[in-house]
Amino acid sequence: MRTRVWVLALAALFAVCQLAGVEGRDTPDSKNYLSYALSLRGDGKRAAASAAIDYMCAGRGSIAARRQGVDVTRFRGSSPRARVVAACRAKEWRAVEARLAGGQVGGRTVPFASERFMRIFEARPGYPAYLVPFLAVFGVTWGVWAASVTVAVLGGLLVFLVLRTLRAPPYVCLTGQALYYVLPVGTTAMRPMAEGLMLALTLAALWGCALVLERGRAGAGVWLIGGSLAALFAVKHSQALFLGASLGVAATALGLARPRRGLLAIAGVGLGGALGVLLLARALCFPSASESVQDLLTGHFAHPDRARPWAELALLEARFWAEWLRRQLWEPLLLASVAAGVWGVGRRRGFGVFAVAVAFTGVLTQAAHPDIGIWGGRLVVLVWVLPMVGVPLLVERVGLVGPAGWVPGASREVASAEERSR
Repeated sequence: MRTRVWVLALAALFAVCQLAGVEGRDTPDSKNYLSYALSLRGDGKRAAASAAIDYMCAGRGSIAARRQGVDVTRFRGSSPRARVVAACRAKEWRAVEARLAGGQVGGRTVPFASERFMRIFEARPGYPAYLVPFLAVFGVTWGVWAASVTVAVLGGLLVFLVLRTLRAPPYVCLTGQALYYVLPVGTTAMRPMAEGLMLALTLAALWGCALVLERGRAGAGVWLIGGSLAALFAVKHSQALFLGASLGVAATALGLARPRRGLLAIAGVGLGGALGVLLLARALCFPSASESVQDLLTGHFAHPDRARPWAELALLEARFWAEWLRRQLWEPLLLASVAAGVWGVGRRRGFGVFAVAVAFTGVLTQAAHPDIGIWGGRLVVLVWVLPMVGVPLLVERVGLVGPAGWVPGASREVASAEERSR
């Protein structure tokens, strides 16, 4: 009972802290997801455009007002909120009206950009569908906030469940939940974009792997993995492809090295899921990998298509990763956290391989979009799975925290006995 209270307390504390930023969390892509959700709710193109533009511009006005309020040379001036909101609305409406007048009225999203670019978001109905009930109950501003808080809280709870399935003591599980909230993962999950839901579904798949390996519940674990991959297809099908392939390869490698019950099932659902994503995406005419590369290299189709996109992508990849590594060495929090996470999952041999495989999907996502200007490292965010899961296990392993189990002052012999029983 006390553990449940702490779980709920951490979740509630995180939710209360998020009241510090109800507006201004959106990114340039948020309006596309929001207009899709408003369309699913039944709004027409202009009504969806009006609500999405108002939400986005209110956020920009809020940010401008906060920045001026602490600007050492301008804080005495009047608030720029109204001026920024008006300019933002005028700019966005000009672009939307021009495209609507030009006949770009198809699909669920409002034409904030070219038809080619908007097709990317048309292929991602999962997050907009998730938003709909929150918008219906709370309206746009508070509905988006409530949806973000809910999925972020869920991600922390899933980290707790993964660690609990590994038979980690409650304080270790609570540490993992807290890390989800305080690391950049929590901030990314709170953004009104698909990443929060993507993180939760990916963690659900990792929980399924833990159920198979640590608890022998192959049926439940495989169904959880398969369901997560299916839902991920609707949220972001590239992540479903990367996750299915990574889990399938990890299970196959483990099975060849050390045959174990349940690994064949994970390999089957993972590789089968990856193949299913490829076939279904082609059948539904989703944007191809080549189209994604052209989107990247042409600034969202603002410039002519590149004649040799794959060769240019290879050159960009080399330069991107060199610069990315330089920045990480300059501020090595991510690299140090990942190293500690790998150390932590190292003794959980089977599960550790799956944790690394899940984290590797973040590297694959970043490699597919080597854009150093994308805010906050959200593309590579899944590499934080290793610190979230591995650091608490490392804390338990090296005895950095006093308790063995939950009771302060318990002996190290009890912890050793628990380790032997596992």
